[in-house]
Amino acid sequence: MPQTPETPGPSEPLTTDAVTRIVLRPVASPLPLGFFALGIGSVVLSSLQLGWVPTAQSEMLLLLVLIFVVPLQFVAGLFALVARDAGAGTALLLLAAAWAGTSVTSLDSPPGRPVVAQAVFLLALVPFVLALAGAAVQSKPLFALLLTLTALRFGLTGLYEAGAGDALQVAAGWTGVVIGVYALYGGLALLVEDGKQRTVLPLFRRGAARRSIEGDLREQLTPAQQEAGVRHQL
Repeated sequence: MPQTPETPGPSEPLTTDAVTRIVLRPVASPLPLGFFALGIGSVVLSSLQLGWVPTAQSEMLLLLVLIFVVPLQFVAGLFALVARDAGAGTALLLLAAAWAGTSVTSLDSPPGRPVVAQAVFLLALVPFVLALAGAAVQSKPLFALLLTLTALRFGLTGLYEAGAGDALQVAAGWTGVVIGVYALYGGLALLVEDGKQRTVLPLFRRGAARRSIEGDLREQLTPAQQEAGVRHQL
C-alpha cells in the first residue's frame, strides 16, 4: 500500500516544515531598465552641462528628466526590491529621488548659475552612493563601478554648485557621457543574459551574484528563510 506522510497528532508540536510555506513569484530583472534610464538621464544632463543645448532650453530638458527618467528609475527600484535585491533596489530608488530633487530645484533656480543649496544636497549624496557601491563590489563589480561613476559626477557637480569653478561642471558633463556609454553596455549585457539564461557579454559577476546565475534552485531557496519578509524582524 502507498505510504502517506505522517501528520503530527493533537498533542505533538508542529514542526516548521509542517506549518510554513514560502511562495516566491518570478519577476523580470529590472536592472536593464535601471541602467538604461540612468544612462539616458546622464547624457541628457551632460548635454546641458557641456553646452550642447542652449541654456534657455534647460527647463525642457529638466522636464524630460522628470517625466521620463525618474518614473523608470522608480519602477526599476521597486521591482528590484520585489526581486529580493535590497542593494540594487535601494540604489535605484535613491537615484530616482536624486534625479527628481535636483530637477525640481533646478527648475526654480536661475539657469546657468551655481546654487549652494544643490551643492549641499549633491555632496551629501556622495558617501551614501559610495557605500552602496562598496556593498555591491564583492558580487556585482559592474554595478559597483556604475555607482562609483555616479558618485563622482554628483561630487563634481556639487563642487561646481558650491562655486569651485566652471571646469568642474565640464568634468561632470563628460563623466555623465561616460556613464551613458557604460550604462548602455551594462543594460545590453543584462538583457542578453536574461534572454539566454547565461552570461554572454562579460558582467564580471562574483560570489552570490555568480551563483544566482550558475547555481541550482536549491542553492537559491535555502537562504530565503533569513530574508526580510520571512524572518520575524528586519
